[in-house]
Amino acid sequence: MKKRSKRYKNLLKDKIKEKISTKEIFDLIRKSPSSKFDESIDASIRINLKQSKGGDFSLRTTVKLPNGSGKKETIAVLCEADKVQDAKSSGADIVGSDDLIDKIASGKFNFTKLICTPAMMGKIGKHGKVLGPKGLMPNPKLGTVSNDIKKTVNDIKTGLVEIRNDKDGNLASSIGRKSYSTDKLLENLKFFIDSVKKEKPDTIKGEFIKNTFISSTMGISYKVGVK
Repeated sequence: MKKRSKRYKNLLKDKIKEKISTKEIFDLIRKSPSSKFDESIDASIRINLKQSKGGDFSLRTTVKLPNGSGKKETIAVLCEADKVQDAKSSGADIVGSDDLIDKIASGKFNFTKLICTPAMMGKIGKHGKVLGPKGLMPNPKLGTVSNDIKKTVNDIKTGLVEIRNDKDGNLASSIGRKSYSTDKLLENLKFFIDSVKKEKPDTIKGEFIKNTFISSTMGISYKVGVK
């Protein structure tokens, strides 16, 4: 029989099946047994994908959380050789040109976000089959293909998060850390939900957001009861 830890057993005591308000959820998360790191607070939403005409809707966009996500990204910038020095002053962790492409080709991915200038997209394109599944392929729609490197780096470091749904209509995002105040978490959650609602196409009728859940990295998932 599998032995459960003391922390796991204590978490189960706070398990609630019914829907509760977001403020109550954040209070419960904060009271739950703490881990050795500052846990991420995540919001998971299930959206309605069924359009009245055509195929299923697919959502992929970025959201700039007002209080940031608290996640530390390792940002790489791929640019032309004559822009490398300027890119280094942008705050990026890794900067390169053809040398960075060589590292990517060899399978070295020591970064979590890749920004690319438009001029370099032709060179990085052939590595899309490797970068794409890892979520690292630069995309103009997500703001990671840009000549304004300084702004793009700053946006990512201060709370720009990418969201996309899976085939069942589920999408998730970190909305902060356990150390965040309840007010900051509520503000980030509201902004996140409002941003998703704005993506609703006219071809989808009825409620766009079906359910919302909130959880911490090492904690229980709670169902939000107030729309």
